[in-house]
Amino acid sequence: MSLALILAPTARAAEPPPVVSQVDLTRYAGLWYEIASFPNFFQRGCVATTAEYGLREGGVSVKNRCRKDTLDGEWKQSEGRARVVAPGKLKVSFFWPFEGDYWVLALDPDYRWALVGGPGRDYLWVLSRTPQMADATYAEITARAAALGYDLSQLRRTPQPGGPS
Repeated sequence: MSLALILAPTARAAEPPPVVSQVDLTRYAGLWYEIASFPNFFQRGCVATTAEYGLREGGVSVKNRCRKDTLDGEWKQSEGRARVVAPGKLKVSFFWPFEGDYWVLALDPDYRWALVGGPGRDYLWVLSRTPQMADATYAEITARAAALGYDLSQLRRTPQPGGPS
């Protein structure tokens, strides 16, 4: 086997994942609950995580909230802004001038849930309009993420009020 074959990334990993063809920001605006995500440093210790999106001139306002460590822990909040760079693709900034990719990979036609990730497959979020999601819906969404090349062994459920302990 040649060294080139050993080092060559798979076609799926080399190509960025596809995104939805359109996001109606008016319908996307509002409160979303994080059902699951890949762990990342900026959400360390977060439970009961939510993201609230609002329309603003030139883009979208973003307010992320979570409780620290437990469902009755202290609230932690960060505010940022996002701008659309292409259909289904946004750039989000919480600390100017740094921006991160926010790609809408799948979206319920009624905007009840969304699958969001990064093009490098190092970020992934399962979002819902409600704090709990039916197991069948979660399985369908995570199967889509796996088909897009995301490593589901990294995915962690986010504790939310009213859910299992």
